[in-house]
Amino acid sequence: MKLFSLFLVAVLLLQVFTEALSVSHTTTPQTHQVDGRSKPPKINCSYACSRRCSKASRKNVCTRTCKACCARCNCVPPGTYGNKELCPCYARLKTRGNKPKCP
Repeated sequence: MKLFSLFLVAVLLLQVFTEALSVSHTTTPQTHQVDGRSKPPKINCSYACSRRCSKASRKNVCTRTCKACCARCNCVPPGTYGNKELCPCYARLKTRGNKPKCP
């Protein structure tokens, strides 16, 4: 009888752990509710822009401009150059001279 109750407890604990793991893997990322619409959480602009501007000849200028674009769009394209189609807001921003603002 003692062995059976020990086996039953072990099975129940195993079931609890497997359910906890499956719930943690199936949850979606948390979003913020603004005006009834869900928005993705803010990204770390400092990290994303330092990665984006790592090969720039003028790193400080690149990083400052990138952070302004990131704050507005909440997006920075991957890589150190190009890929702007993955972040349309970032690609649409222009300077007063109608040149691309974001590096």
